[in-house]
Amino acid sequence: MSSNDTRQNTLLSLADARQRMLGAVRPLSANEPAKETVPLDDLAGRILAEDVVSPLNSPPADNSAMDGYALRGRDAIEYTRLQVVGKAMAGEPFDRPVEAGQAIRIMTGAFLPEGADTVVMQENVSREGDQIVLSRIPKTGENVRQVGEDIRRGEVLLTAGHRLGLVDIGLLATLGLAEVTVLAPLKVALFASGDELRAPGQALGPGDIYDSNRYFLKAMLTRLGCQVIDLGVIADDLEQLRKAYRLADEQADAVLTCGGASVGEADYAQQLLGELGEVGFWKVAIKPGKPFMFGQLRNSVFFGLPGNPVSALVTFHQLVLPTLQAMQGAKPEQPLKLAARSTQEIRRNRQRLDFQRGVYKADGKGGFEVSPDQQQSSGALGPMSRCNCFILLTAGESPLQVGESVEILPFDRWLQ
Repeated sequence: MSSNDTRQNTLLSLADARQRMLGAVRPLSANEPAKETVPLDDLAGRILAEDVVSPLNSPPADNSAMDGYALRGRDAIEYTRLQVVGKAMAGEPFDRPVEAGQAIRIMTGAFLPEGADTVVMQENVSREGDQIVLSRIPKTGENVRQVGEDIRRGEVLLTAGHRLGLVDIGLLATLGLAEVTVLAPLKVALFASGDELRAPGQALGPGDIYDSNRYFLKAMLTRLGCQVIDLGVIADDLEQLRKAYRLADEQADAVLTCGGASVGEADYAQQLLGELGEVGFWKVAIKPGKPFMFGQLRNSVFFGLPGNPVSALVTFHQLVLPTLQAMQGAKPEQPLKLAARSTQEIRRNRQRLDFQRGVYKADGKGGFEVSPDQQQSSGALGPMSRCNCFILLTAGESPLQVGESVEILPFDRWLQ
């Protein structure tokens, strides 16, 4: 990395900044990846270290997709009446073969007995004592879930590098797997800086504000499957911050700070990063989030987020998140972007890509429309809770006109 960009005060585009960050890191699994075996209850958000291969077929046997009667498909044509000789329930199979002219009562999920290959819905049957008469002739194989129809034994279902979601965990349970091998979590040290910051629940003095950034950043890191080393709030004191930087670097793979990355007298991030490591770049052409800093400490990657809450959130989501995912060895995620028509005229920023907060909805014509929130301050988290997307306004002189198409970025699982 070079500090030239810092000295020249270069404003990097979002794409260039992201490219530089991704090019500067390697997956921790590139060398000797640390692995651990983790039970199902603790797998959400973790990264698979090995492929998951199915040890079984699902369904494990042919079973009924409906409540009805199981029979031999050809008998539905050959016989006017069929003799009901038993029943099969889920977990209580019928233990004898079904012979010619016979049927059994069967419930959804119950295994088909030997000989039966078709299920007729109970609505298409009239019952007369221990016999049934079909009111509709089923096709052979109808209403039957075939063995292995969902999953085949030996099939690779999830590959190494896949981030486990909630449905994935259900899938693992379906396979009877109580635990799987995942990569050891990425260690991220987190702290905020600012004499004015107070913990929620404390009384505020003149000029004080509550520390909100560290809480949502910690939640996002936890959802990402990281091991968070929370160092709390560090005062705007050069020596205390220097100790915090060194301590964080000794313990973590990545260091994430919030505040102190701007140009105020008490903003020491640039000085300390240059002293203890190397500055990659400082300042990105986005709004909010311009004073974002990226670099390298002796043992860890460094991310310096702005102090304003929305600025911190946008830079984490757009820059830190994909870089941490790359460090985890996770497969990259492609964000969903949509086109929507603006319901209002919106002014652009002349130099920076603007992440305005807005609400989008279907327009009733097969498309979408979007309205910006009235509050666009980088210090206001309120719009993030009442909006559902970012409006991506490219830099320029002329405003976006009413009815003009604009790209939007719906809030994904990291922002909800």
